[in-house]
Amino acid sequence: MIITKTPFRMSFFGGGTDMESFFKENGGAVLSTTFDKYCYVNVRHLPRFFDYSTELSYSKTERVTNIDDIQHPAIRNAMKMLDMHEIRLTYEADLPARSGLGTSSSFAVGMLNAFYALKGKYADKKKLADKAIYLERNLCQEAGGWQDQIAASFGGFNRINFNADGYEVLPVIISPDRKKQLNKNLMMFFTGFTRFSSDVQKANAVGKQDKTAQLKEMLALVDDAERILTDKNTDLDDFGRMLDHTWKLKCQTGSAVSTNSIDELYAKGMAAGALGGKLLGAGGGGFLVFYVQPEHQDAVRWAMRDLMYIPFEFEDGGTRVIHYTPEMYEPEN
Repeated sequence: MIITKTPFRMSFFGGGTDMESFFKENGGAVLSTTFDKYCYVNVRHLPRFFDYSTELSYSKTERVTNIDDIQHPAIRNAMKMLDMHEIRLTYEADLPARSGLGTSSSFAVGMLNAFYALKGKYADKKKLADKAIYLERNLCQEAGGWQDQIAASFGGFNRINFNADGYEVLPVIISPDRKKQLNKNLMMFFTGFTRFSSDVQKANAVGKQDKTAQLKEMLALVDDAERILTDKNTDLDDFGRMLDHTWKLKCQTGSAVSTNSIDELYAKGMAAGALGGKLLGAGGGGFLVFYVQPEHQDAVRWAMRDLMYIPFEFEDGGTRVIHYTPEMYEPEN
């Protein structure tokens, strides 16, 4: 039995520039972190006592004898890609799916990590990220960028650069005190709205207006935001003010990014004292994060009283195997 633990991610700047259609021509960069909310994937070989050969448990339960009959596209394609047979897979998570935290990619990374471990093979962080990108973007044909799979695989607070040759992951070096203060100044709330990121991406792509100018400006903000974090002589509160700026730019890149309800919630948070914030993920719902100075946090919490407040802390681990036991049953060749 293998159990993997994979973190969710919080993206601050550069979202959208991780789309291959953009960064192949213009370059891209994302500033993001993983935090202490996780998904868990449990995989083992299924004993041969049943009239089905594969059992899957996520938001629904599937029992099949033929891999082609699996309804979940990521599981079906991953099992084919890695030649997996006769397994039982269960999925659990600390936070809901389709909520802007890269949950589907965290699942993909954690599942692949578990599959490799069950086969007795080691896959490093880059291999897991690459395979998860290929799985979701090529095999499953899901619209979206590359940042989620990379963040879930590597973990930590990183700048991820994208170019025509691929990507590189550069840890952002922040003093412990400054990093702790940033964490304390961020407040996250669940809007209650969930959606498929790929659906939002497709809806935003329907509009034919050129978004290159906004994306290039969002890309430039990554440099400024990183400088604020790493230069102890800068005002950390400027990070919050820049979040407001990048959120307004993000809203210009597609009609499905925000909704009237989300706009109202964001306005309430800002009126209560937040310096800035953004909706996490592609848009349309999920989690709102605000940058709020300590003296205004009670007011913001009250303004968001109809939403669920989610405390969190940054984490550095990335995906990992947290349990391993030898298997009594092995699949037939």
